Amino acid sequence: MITSLNVASIYVLDKEEALDFYVNKLGLEKGNDVRQGDYRWLTVRAPGDRPTEISLEQPGPPLHDEATAEQIRELVAKGALGGLVFITEDARALYDTLRERGVTDFTQEPTEHFYGTDMGLRDPFGNPIRILQQGKAT
Repeated sequence: MITSLNVASIYVLDKEEALDFYVNKLGLEKGNDVRQGDYRWLTVRAPGDRPTEISLEQPGPPLHDEATAEQIRELVAKGALGGLVFITEDARALYDTLRERGVTDFTQEPTEHFYGTDMGLRDPFGNPIRILQQGKAT
């Protein structure tokens, strides 16, 4: 029986730039940062969310040959490899905070929907991110 999600992965094109964006702009915290030879296992997580981390994977060796890595880089830049959905308590306040921190690639300002308020943005590599403020249960 599966009881929880431990790690989800997204592809980024530069791990240092990704770490800066996810920690200093979005406000996540750094999780693991371990080197094993040329490979770097780097994760981030929502503050206080210890069991679930996001692995920031860079296309290339040792995971991929160069031809495969190049195809993945192209798909990342197009925003075609999926993305992340986060929960917040106040989408409009977070939107203002993100703008103050220099986030500019919004795909949707906070918008009311039947399920709550959400917004969209892209990380520096093209990965889509949704941030949801859940509506009140009726």
